[in-house]
Amino acid sequence: MRFFILGNDRKPQVVAEAARLRPFLEAHGEVAAYDLRQEQDLSGLVADLAIVLGGDGAILRAARQMGYRQVPVLGVNLGKLGFLADLSPDELVGCLPQIAAGQTRVTSHLMFECEYPTPAGPATVLGLNEVVVHSPTFGHATELDLAIDGEPVTRFVGDGLILSTPIGSTAHSLSAGGPVLSQELPAFLITPICPHTLTYRPLVDAAGKRYTIGVRRADGATLTADGQGLGRLATGAAVTVRRAGVSFQLVKVPGRTYYQTLRDKLRWGTPPNYRTEPPAG
Repeated sequence: MRFFILGNDRKPQVVAEAARLRPFLEAHGEVAAYDLRQEQDLSGLVADLAIVLGGDGAILRAARQMGYRQVPVLGVNLGKLGFLADLSPDELVGCLPQIAAGQTRVTSHLMFECEYPTPAGPATVLGLNEVVVHSPTFGHATELDLAIDGEPVTRFVGDGLILSTPIGSTAHSLSAGGPVLSQELPAFLITPICPHTLTYRPLVDAAGKRYTIGVRRADGATLTADGQGLGRLATGAAVTVRRAGVSFQLVKVPGRTYYQTLRDKLRWGTPPNYRTEPPAG
């Protein structure tokens, strides 16, 4: 096998684990790229597996770094939550023979392209989790127009709008009250942030449609994608989000399911901790 070893060298534990794991991985194949600074252009390299050390943020960065030549990702959790990063470093060592033998499942997931205006002209960014258009100033509402496939849908007043993929439905959107979507669902989720009304609810629609968010308020708005600031949007500006022509690929190790991760990492469906009554008498 050919491996990418990726991560974030600003976290000391990532550097240490990458150095520890590299000889083990080289015993099972070839390391095609070793980049803990997200500096290397991976688009011209070939690999069978990208091992990403860190948390979910490291996986988002790796997906952007691979661009339109996505390689199946196996996440090694060295962060806090690790919703996408299933394994510990020791678990990786234990299951790598299974992975090398092809005894795993690779799932495909929706990625997005976000086109937005800049002073130099239109720019496009590829992402995995979400696009957020939000108020540039804390405590001040912004006013946005949402259109789907060119049809006006709603005018929104509040802190902002999140447009997320199913992978992103357990990130910022979840914190804003959005539902959890099955990760392989071909759909986008639109979640309002603190709407100034009692009637707005999250909306799920097809992945094949084009979503446009326009800015109406005089002080503009701010645009972020996968947690990365892309700049200010002036009044009258619009961003367009559509399905990308490439999919994110995630390696699923036997014995770990999506619903198990929901229960273990997010405590989904965990019953109340009822007090045990003392015995009578």
